[in-house]
Amino acid sequence: QLQLVESGGGLVHPGGSLRLSCAASGFTLDSYAIGWFRQAPGKEREGVVCISSSGGRTNYADSVKVRFTISRDNAKNTVYLQINSLKPEDTAVYYCAASRINNLQYMCDGKVADYWGQGTQVTVSS
Repeated sequence: QLQLVESGGGLVHPGGSLRLSCAASGFTLDSYAIGWFRQAPGKEREGVVCISSSGGRTNYADSVKVRFTISRDNAKNTVYLQINSLKPEDTAVYYCAASRINNLQYMCDGKVADYWGQGTQVTVSS
C-alpha cells in the first residue's frame, strides 16, 4: 500500500518546538517533491513549505520562513518539518504530500500532489 504517514504532532506551549516527520511506505520519496500543509479549524488548507526531490530547493510561506525548517533524508525515506517558537496560530492539522512534479510553487498550491498523508494535529496552547 502506497502511503504517507505523518507523526510528531502534539500539544505544545507557546514558544516550544516540534519536529514533524513524514514517512513513505510502498514507494521511495527520492523522486518526489514534498510539501507540508496545514489546516486550522474554519480555515482553508495552506501550503507551509515545499522541498524539491533532491532537497536542493525549498519554498517557504512568508508567515513561517524564520521559524520552520524543512529537510529530507532520502535514505530514510522521510521528510521532516522542524517548527520553532510555536505560536497559538500555528495550531492546525499538518499534512504532508508528495508529487512527481518538481515545481515547488505548484506543489505548495496543493494542486499536483499524488499522495497525501492523514495528518497530525499540532496544538499550541498555554
